[in-house]
Amino acid sequence: MAVASGLVSAFALMRKMTLASDVMSHIALPGLGLALLYGFNPILGGATTLILGVLLIWKIEAVSGINTDAVIGVIFAVSLAIGTLITPQEDIIEALFGGMSTISLWEFIIGVIASCLVIAFILKKRRALTLALVSKDLAKTTGINTERLNLYFLLIFAITIVLGLRYLGVLLMGSLIIIPPAIARNLAEDLNGMLLLSALAAVAAMAIGLFLAANYSLALGPVVIGVAGVIFLAALFFQKNNI
Repeated sequence: MAVASGLVSAFALMRKMTLASDVMSHIALPGLGLALLYGFNPILGGATTLILGVLLIWKIEAVSGINTDAVIGVIFAVSLAIGTLITPQEDIIEALFGGMSTISLWEFIIGVIASCLVIAFILKKRRALTLALVSKDLAKTTGINTERLNLYFLLIFAITIVLGLRYLGVLLMGSLIIIPPAIARNLAEDLNGMLLLSALAAVAAMAIGLFLAANYSLALGPVVIGVAGVIFLAALFFQKNNI
């Protein structure tokens, strides 16, 4: 999950979507609330509303011409309101901040497959994504369907958020997409270096956070993000600013 998050977040930063990740994670809240209310898997509920939200964002953006951030902001506000109303009060803290609850074998297998899918997509499409960032018109002349590519990236973006919801919750998952690429941007000299460093930063934050949370009985989500913040501050002393 951490590797997938680090790779996706690098392109999210270049697309100026890092803050949108924090907002998008809240779109999962109504699904989490309904799942907790009716007793089925909350991650499945969160994933359903998040994927539906992404499809709605993509369609509204394509039809209206409104930029992605504005559309995400509107859907975020509605999702947060609905999610807060329907999520049982006794479960609201875990939904917002995540936790260290055990997962089943099937959840683990699905998580691994989803993570591999995200990683494979980013590595395979990194040149197309970069070209579309530089110039959509140029990308189209090379045969890239930029609208479809944008949809695929939004879906991969959503899957990445879903992967971390159980551990970091809807409030903190976006932070694992914001901080690692900011660390990598300070240190990397090229795109491949940025992808690698962003993934390593996310893995380091998650691994250290898991260790501290397990050994000192701390809340996992805040600890992981706290560790990522410390790594970011340390990286400032070595920044290169080449990207």
